Amino acid sequence: MKLFLAALFIAGFSSFAYSQELTPGTEMPKAVFYKKAGGTFSTDQIAKGKKTLLMFFDATCGHCQKTAAAMSKRNKEFTDINLVLVTQDEQRSIDYFMTNYGKSLLSMKNVTILQDKDHVFIPLFHPKQYPSLYLFGPDKKLIYYSSNDNDVPKFFKLIKL
Repeated sequence: MKLFLAALFIAGFSSFAYSQELTPGTEMPKAVFYKKAGGTFSTDQIAKGKKTLLMFFDATCGHCQKTAAAMSKRNKEFTDINLVLVTQDEQRSIDYFMTNYGKSLLSMKNVTILQDKDHVFIPLFHPKQYPSLYLFGPDKKLIYYSSNDNDVPKFFKLIKL
C-alpha cells in the first residue's frame, strides 16, 4: 500500500511539474543571458510597446536551422518587433548558425542574439523541444507558443495583427 501511494505521489508530482508550461497571458519570465560583445542582457531590457518574438534554438538542430532560414528570408516582416534568439551553444556554434541560416538577421538593429550560459531558459520558459518560439505582446504577455517549426507561418500572421 505504501509503495502504491508513493508511486501515485510521484506520478502526480511529475505531471504537475510537466504541465507548468507558459500559457497565453503569462508574463515574460525574468532571466539574464549573455551578449557576444560581453556583459549581460536581461529580459527586463527588452523594449515594451512592441511585440517580441523569442526563439530558443540549438545550432545543430535541423528544425532550428529551417526556422532561422525561413525567418531570415522574411526578415522585412520583423522590422516592427523585437526579435530575440537564445541558445545554450558555444559562441563559435552560434556564429556558424547565424552566418549560415540567419545571415540577414545579423544586421538588424532589433535582433538580439543571446547565450544562456547559466542554463536558466529551460526552467523558466519550459520549452518542449527545439526550436521553441514565443510571441509576446507589447505588454510582455504571451500571445502564442509553439515548438513546431511548421507553425512559423502562424507567427508571421500574428506579428502583423
